[in-house]
Amino acid sequence: MQLNSVVRRLEALAEPQKVLFKEKRFAIKADNSLGIYQKDLKLLAKEIGPNNELALQLYATDIYEARLLCCRLYDPKLITRTQMNQWAGDFENWEICDSFCMGFFTKSRYAIEKALQWSSSNKEFTKRAGFTIMAAYGFADKQADNQLFEQFFPVIVRQATDERIYVKKAVNWALRSIGKRNVDLKRQAIKVAQQLLLLEDKTANWIAKDALRELRSPKVCVQHYPRDVYRS
Repeated sequence: MQLNSVVRRLEALAEPQKVLFKEKRFAIKADNSLGIYQKDLKLLAKEIGPNNELALQLYATDIYEARLLCCRLYDPKLITRTQMNQWAGDFENWEICDSFCMGFFTKSRYAIEKALQWSSSNKEFTKRAGFTIMAAYGFADKQADNQLFEQFFPVIVRQATDERIYVKKAVNWALRSIGKRNVDLKRQAIKVAQQLLLLEDKTANWIAKDALRELRSPKVCVQHYPRDVYRS
């Protein structure tokens, strides 16, 4: 399928009232948005199929939904550091940030590197991207050992006082997700949360209390992913 054809398909799906609805209901503000839901983009992506060249062309249109479509068409194994930095720098809301990070950036060979790097970014959604990768990486690499995730704990502690809403929510998300990977990491995540309570910082305390509420709940679902895997 050619770029012009896909753009016409996107324009046909456009519903301007959805732009306002998404902004009012979900705080999703985006420039050059057509008003298309993710479910419709998913169906279109399935119809098109993987297409690296088309994905990059779509991103270059600056159409918000075309950029969301890009991360569904492009092979994550081909992502370069430069591309990741450029795309993360363009994030303007949590939806596009999470869309790129959860099922796309986490499959890149540079995922961990960028998660650590972006975790100290001054840009709200670039920083969120770092913690979103931390939160979602466990689904991309189910064989990773505890050591990979343990390196995120000091970063979480260092950044837990950032009061920007989409950063603090992502920090909290990362802590909870890591803690639900297995019983060892759950124990460590609880200790990290307790450490955050000692900071006497409003944001850090919120992150800690919310994480503890879930991790200590008898209903919490803790996975049984590898606890002590040694790689050659």
